[in-house]
Formats: sequence, C-alpha cells, structure tokens
Amino acid sequence: MKQSLQLKMGQQLTMTPQLQQAIRLLQLSTLDLQQEIQQIIDSNPMLEILDDTNADGDKDTSKNNPESGKSNDTTPSESLNNFDQTASEHHADFDASSVTVNDNQDDSWQENIPAELTIDTKWDDIYTNSGGPTQNNHYEFNEFPDSDYRNSTTETLASHLTWQLNLTPMSEKDRCIAIAIIDALRPNGLLETTSEELLETFDDGLDVELDEVEAVRHRLQQFDPVGVASLHLTDCLMIQLSQLPAQTPWREKAAEIIDRHLHLLASRDYSQLTRRTKLKEHELANVIELIKSLNPSPGDSFNKNTAEYVIPDVYVDKINNQWQVKLNPDIAPNIQINNQYASLIKRADSSNDNNFLKDNLQEAKWFLKSLHSRNETLLKVATKIVAHQNNFLELGEEAMKPLVLHDIATDVEMHESTISRVTTQKFMHTPRGIFELKYFFSSHVSTDSGGECSSTAIRAIIKKIIAHENTRKPLSDNKLAVILAEQGINVARRTVAKYRESMMIPPSNERKMLG
Repeated sequence: MKQSLQLKMGQQLTMTPQLQQAIRLLQLSTLDLQQEIQQIIDSNPMLEILDDTNADGDKDTSKNNPESGKSNDTTPSESLNNFDQTASEHHADFDASSVTVNDNQDDSWQENIPAELTIDTKWDDIYTNSGGPTQNNHYEFNEFPDSDYRNSTTETLASHLTWQLNLTPMSEKDRCIAIAIIDALRPNGLLETTSEELLETFDDGLDVELDEVEAVRHRLQQFDPVGVASLHLTDCLMIQLSQLPAQTPWREKAAEIIDRHLHLLASRDYSQLTRRTKLKEHELANVIELIKSLNPSPGDSFNKNTAEYVIPDVYVDKINNQWQVKLNPDIAPNIQINNQYASLIKRADSSNDNNFLKDNLQEAKWFLKSLHSRNETLLKVATKIVAHQNNFLELGEEAMKPLVLHDIATDVEMHESTISRVTTQKFMHTPRGIFELKYFFSSHVSTDSGGECSSTAIRAIIKKIIAHENTRKPLSDNKLAVILAEQGINVARRTVAKYRESMMIPPSNERKMLG
C-alpha cells in the first residue's frame, strides 16, 4: 500500500481544566466537597480558612498565613463569605433570578476573571463517579461528624462470642471446636454447615468425635444471643423458648407449633393451625404473639449498617406563607485568598518562585469561582424543585406532582446531565424530613380526568389503603388496582405489585393476621 499524507479539518470539543474542575465540584456530595476543599487548602498556599470571629471581634486568618502574629486588615479579594452570607440572610424565593453573588471587592493585584463560569455540558460520560478524593483526608472543620465516631469499630458477632468463650472454662480441644463453630456461622447467627461437615475439617491428630462437636455447639447456643450456632430455624426458636420461665403462658403450645406446624404458621394458614392444635382463635393469637417475641436471626443485631449522617445542602422553610429556599452555610468552611502571599507576586518577575505564586493564585481564583458557581446552580435547582413540589410540602406525598429532569433543565436553562449531577447526593431539609433532591423526580400516570399523578403519590396512596385494610382479609394487588381505578388512577395489577414491593410491603397472604 502506498503511503501518503492527508490533511483533514474537523471540530472537537475540548474541556478546559477549569470546566472539568467545575463539573467535578458540582457533583460532589457535602462530605466529599469538604474533603476536596481541605485537600486544595493543604496544597495551595494562596488559600486560607477564614475562622470564626474571636472574642475581640476580629477574624483569625492564621491558616496558611506567613505572618500569623500580625493582624490581617486587608479585605479578601475572593471569598465565599459574601455568597454564603447573602444566601443565609436573604432567602431565595421561587424565582431563581433572585440568587445573587456579591463580589464587589477589589485589590490592586487582582486579575480579571470571567464574571460567569459555564458549567453546563452535554458529555454524560465525563466524571460520572461522584466519589471524593482517595488520598488521606484531614478533618479540621467543625462541620465534620465526630471523629471518634468515624474511628470507632463495631463489635461483630464473632468477636462477641469469642469474648464469652474466653470467659468460659473449657478444655483446649473444646475451645478449638468452639472456634471452628464460630468461624462457620452465617451473619444471621445460624450454622452454615452441619456438625458432620465440621467434624471433617479437624485434623486426625486432634481426635474429635461427633458427640463432642454437638456438645460444644449446645454450649454455644446458651451464649448471648441465645440461639446462635443453631442448625436451622426450628432449632433456633426452640432453644430460645426453653430459656423462658416454665410458667410462661402458652409456652407448651408455642413449642408444639414450632416443632410440628411451623410451615403452617409461615403460610399463615390459621384455619389449619386451629384445627390441628385445637386452639380457639384468640388463644392461637396469644401463642403467635409469644412466637413473635423470639428472634429467628440472633446474629442480625451485630450486622446492622453503621448509621450515616446526612448533612442537608439546602433548607426549605415557610416564612410569611411562602416557601423559601436557602443554602446551608455550614456545608463548607469560609475560605479566601491569602492577601499577604498574593502581595508577594511581582508582575515583571519571571523567576520560578514568582511563577509558582502566580500559578497558585490563578488556581485558587478558579477554585473559588467554581465553588461560587456550584452554590449558585444548587440553589437555582433547589428553588425550582420547591416551586414544582410545593403541594408536597403542604399536603404530603399524596400531593407529589410528576417531575422529570427535563422540566428543571428547561427552567434553569441547563442541560439535563447538569441537573442530574446537581441532584445526586444532595439533600434538602424540609418540615417533612430530609430528602435527596432526586426524590422529588418521578414518572407520571394519566388519570381519568385528563391530569397526571406521580408514581410517588401512587405509592403513598397504596400505603395508606393497606394501612386501613381489614387485616383478617387483606387486599390483593388486583383489588388495590380496582380501588385506584375508582379514584381515577388507572394502573395495572403488576404495577401495583411493583410499587408495593418497592415499599417492602408483603403480599396479601403474608399480611393476614388474627383478631
């Protein structure tokens, strides 16, 4: 093949580092943003934290200050204080145009930067991960959750049982068997393998027999939580029932049902239970209440997920009969340009030190501008969401309106991908609770009257109907669909089942109760 040179012309969109930084900050959660700010402050000497007012009424700006002993009387050139104070003192109304940023301060060394930093983009595949920095994080802000809580370790089921094992007199052979049993436990506390399978794991030199494994297992079943190391559900419930006092009412009947008729209880076949146990309905109800007091998964209490603190990004309050939105002033520390470092820059100097200061100054100004832009966009989007969903704030979930990203994108004149970034892992504090911004978006279902009903509202209606149903004859999914149709909401039975399952509500046969 003959080689040749060809000249082609084309257009290609290139994202500047400033635009990339703005997009990245836009999608960070509050905690990730705080970590990102701390990392930038640690690496850029031009940025400093404006601490809270001290006892004398002066601002302490000793962070990244070359002369921390001197008072800094100069006005910061670029600071988030103006915007945070404006957002805190002047609540934003439904009109997003009311969002303003006061930036009328000036210094002799300040260079001209664009008044607006465009953050909109149609590239959905850029910076899709919203995770924070992976480097070591520093927690110096008061806004961070308690560091002692962050560094605390949660006790596991294995460690809890091992602690009890160390306090129990036992031979070395039995201790080895007990450790093997503890290692074989499932997260719910039941055994994953049988005693015969455990026996095969021991070395021949240990000379362990099956009855020894069973004896140690029975001892572990008496540990806290009672019922751990059981082979199956019946074994677990029976050992817990045996720990109750002998005079406990309905103890014998509960043991009979657990041992012989547990499958009927699981399927809620109460007619068969009353026939086989020869109990009346109210007596069977008392027996079932006793069985419900037992724990079928004794290890679950050690597997609870660690609670995660949610810091709201915006607050919504009703003031003078009008819903108003404001930014949370505590989501980020007050940072500014360090004027003393900035004053060291010489315009005609091209030395490495001077270029280093210039580069860091430009980076600091772009970072502050990106933070300004992030706050502006977040407040605009949150304001428009509240404008669309004010009925939800007034009346609750049943009044939620259908809303999609395109609706908000049209209102704020941005692309849907930008709205998606803004609403991901951002939370709104309302009188009805704290919700992620994405919670307010939902699909719609047409009604007989020609209107629309959101899927969130339909879920709330289904939940309300089930809460008031007759527990002796629970409503089936088909009946729920009929009731919704009578209210003008036409949804299929499978759609009702999907909404019900999303709310973790069991089907009708599992909701049936006595009395």
